[in-house]
Amino acid sequence: MNISTPQTKPVRMPPSSSLRRNSNGKYGALAFDEIGRRAWTHRMMTSLVTTEAFQRLSLALAIGILVGIERGWQDREAAPGKRVAGIRTYGLSSFLGGFCGFLQPVTGPILPTAIFIFFCITVLLFSRMQAAQEEDYSATGTIAALAVFALGFGAVVADMTVTAASAVAITALLAAREPLHGFLRRLTWLELRAALILLTMTIVILPILPNEPIDPWQTINPFELWMMTILVGAVSFAGYILIRLSGARAGILLTGASGGIVSSTALTLSFARQSKEMPALSPLLSAGAMLAGAVSLARVLLICGVIAPAVFSELAPSLAPAAATLATAGGFAAFLQRPDESTDFSPRNPLEVMVVLRFALVLAVVTVLTRMTLIVFGTQSLIALSFITGLGDLDAITLAVAKLSSIQVPADAAARAIAVAAFANLLAKAVLAASMGSISYAVRFAIAGGVATLAGIAGLVLT
Repeated sequence: MNISTPQTKPVRMPPSSSLRRNSNGKYGALAFDEIGRRAWTHRMMTSLVTTEAFQRLSLALAIGILVGIERGWQDREAAPGKRVAGIRTYGLSSFLGGFCGFLQPVTGPILPTAIFIFFCITVLLFSRMQAAQEEDYSATGTIAALAVFALGFGAVVADMTVTAASAVAITALLAAREPLHGFLRRLTWLELRAALILLTMTIVILPILPNEPIDPWQTINPFELWMMTILVGAVSFAGYILIRLSGARAGILLTGASGGIVSSTALTLSFARQSKEMPALSPLLSAGAMLAGAVSLARVLLICGVIAPAVFSELAPSLAPAAATLATAGGFAAFLQRPDESTDFSPRNPLEVMVVLRFALVLAVVTVLTRMTLIVFGTQSLIALSFITGLGDLDAITLAVAKLSSIQVPADAAARAIAVAAFANLLAKAVLAASMGSISYAVRFAIAGGVATLAGIAGLVLT
């Protein structure tokens, strides 16, 4: 009797390189577990790659839609079909760029390059047709379309955060068409030259200056001296541009505040003269002068905070209450009456070449005098020098004393000297107001200045 052996189904064994044997030389369950883990890891990696691809392509599409919304809003008055590109066109353009980035690892660079060339030809062709029909030769739309394609490509192959930030920046630039054109229409050659002077001072001249003292007293460091000149010039130029952009219609409140950045003394003198010509505006003009004084004191604190933080800590208890008092008095007086558009303050451009060189010279002279005074007469003489110098120029003595605070002068002594210079400058402005302005203007400014001085003294005593 024959007994047949039952047929067993063959089992497909994994490659021997991926299996482990047990002590008897047989394949164990551990090998199959390892295969399962590898398969699961492969599926998860594939899922993650697919998810990231969808995220990147979605970002590419969102970039095009964002730019398309801005472009469509600019041309919202045009009839349907009269625009070369709108929301859908820019969205598809960006998505096409993203898809080219997605295809590049698979097909190589030839196909994405060919698609980009065809896209450029198409955009240029339709832009030319629109320009010939409407006689509008602006290249902004064409450049924006090419930029959108590139951003879509970057959304897939580059960093997503950088690409998204670039898209927002480009959209903001496109949306700022009217403000930028308005700014250019109001920009004068003198202002453009001033900006170029500031850039030349910062990028061309500053790097080639020696960064070490060159005088026998080890005081004049050309690099630091020029850096301080740039700092003051930049703040003054910012205030000048603020006045030019706001105009007289912004009222005395803004004019006084921004005028204090440029030159609080010049603004006080200008408003004093106008108060005699227009006595009815004396309360408002004095309010503007108060605000300018407050900004001037805040500017001193800002300079000290950048150059000598230790001096700032000692100086803030005296100057901060004084600045707050002047600001409160000026704001209260400004809101009592309706601002009149006839009030105008036209400051001189603070970055004229001679103005810049004169300030650098004054700063150098004041710095040397301060150092020599300290050497000959000691720290106690600094108060008298600060008072005399502060009557004419507050920035120079502030920079000189703040710089020396880290060398010879203690922080508290430097703070006292700068405070004396600040209140001396306030006294000089009160004298100008009394000699050049109306009685109402002079009295109001003198009262506010006196209260501010008392507030500064009280703040110094109480701390």
